[in-house]
Amino acid sequence: MKIDLTDTTSSKINAGVIQARRASGTPAVGMVLTLVIVTDEGNAYDALKAAGDASREHPSRILAVIKRPGRSPRDRAKSRLDAEIRVGSDAGTGETVMLRLHGELANHAESVVLPLLLPDAPVVVWWPEDAPGNPAEHPLGKLAQRRITDAAAAEDPVAALRVRADTYSPGDTDLAWTRITPWRSMLAAALDQKHSAVTAAIVEGEPYNPSTELLGMWLADRLEVPVERRVSDGPGLTAVRLSTADGEICLDRADGALAELAMPGQPDRHVALKRRDTAELIAEELRRLDPDDIYRETVRVGVKRLTGHDHPAGDGPEVAAGQAPEVADTAPAARKTTARKTAASANSRTGKSK
Repeated sequence: MKIDLTDTTSSKINAGVIQARRASGTPAVGMVLTLVIVTDEGNAYDALKAAGDASREHPSRILAVIKRPGRSPRDRAKSRLDAEIRVGSDAGTGETVMLRLHGELANHAESVVLPLLLPDAPVVVWWPEDAPGNPAEHPLGKLAQRRITDAAAAEDPVAALRVRADTYSPGDTDLAWTRITPWRSMLAAALDQKHSAVTAAIVEGEPYNPSTELLGMWLADRLEVPVERRVSDGPGLTAVRLSTADGEICLDRADGALAELAMPGQPDRHVALKRRDTAELIAEELRRLDPDDIYRETVRVGVKRLTGHDHPAGDGPEVAAGQAPEVADTAPAARKTTARKTAASANSRTGKSK
């Protein structure tokens, strides 16, 4: 069911949601959180589709905030709120409200969103593109327990990681980090089987791929060994090689779907490691709403800790003053690091091993 409201108010939208819910035969509220999507007209369809698919696992009230400030001074001086309410099969398992903020109202989205939040339910804000420099200080970000960005959508993804490190607040996360969950789980499981000291690591992936950088930073932080970043043709993250006293552990995914795991003294095996769509990533992030300490420690490691950069983005500062210092590439190569430490950090996010 769909209801269109033109030049409306938040109270009328709330009344429209109740009316639509009753008309569809589901008067009870069975949603567990409010997901606020801050987007534009060009990206609204894909973002809403992904959120709708994720709502089948996490029934949510989805609020799509679409700002339309206007092009002319006259349009920018006016304020108008238009809304489209979707309930039932048009909105997954929850309810969706598309909010189009015209004119000056576009600068005060929080005043429109606040009355529409589900009472006593967590709030998650997602910026599919054009994320603010400091999500926690954004007016909408201040309403949320969880703030999701995507460095891969930035013009300079690696620079975006530096911004995320400088402005990190508990509750921040990034889909570039979510994309490497299966890789971290697989590598942790491999090291659980092979209790050998890791002396060096190589991470291969497309240039300007933030997930590749984050995986390298995670390995550098958890294993405390030199990590080399190599550029490949993709798609995305393609391989990780860990040097040990017994030989090389290699997880190679050349086609973006099926990976091959090679370990010393064991036959090579194929493992499913497909590239996941946005709906799966959002569903994973909604499973946990408390701060992700491993992401915080990883993003603050700094891209400059990785060697072998083939792109200029690795030349700038990564860590703000007063935060975790960078560790030079002369870290003791032979330092013994237990595999259990890596496994614990990979699986610390409940339900994220896939």
